[in-house]
Amino acid sequence: MNLIDVVEKKYANPNATKFPEFKTGDTIEVAVRIKEGEKTRVQVYQGTCISMKNPGQMNGHFRVRKISDGVGVERVFPFHSPAVEGVTIITKGKSRRAKHFYLRERTGKSARVAIDYSR
Repeated sequence: MNLIDVVEKKYANPNATKFPEFKTGDTIEVAVRIKEGEKTRVQVYQGTCISMKNPGQMNGHFRVRKISDGVGVERVFPFHSPAVEGVTIITKGKSRRAKHFYLRERTGKSARVAIDYSR
């Protein structure tokens, strides 16, 4: 076992193994721990997963996009971040793409991903 494996094992997020299997196009809810002064709380961030990089690995992350007051907001969440408490799938998206960056230019109905009822 090399040094990189030791460091990855030490800093791995135990919650990352409990995340459900989701992919790009799915509408998900991410519970994020927010620290405000001395207090901490859990804030829920709901949006469409538009990209994933190296899922399941230590350096992997996923990007979630939502529309807030008419403005598109994206956040990147590392899989093994201690701030990410959990992920919940709201709807499964019917998609053939690995990346959904085209949603950045779209608004309204054209910015939706079709729901996959067969999964």
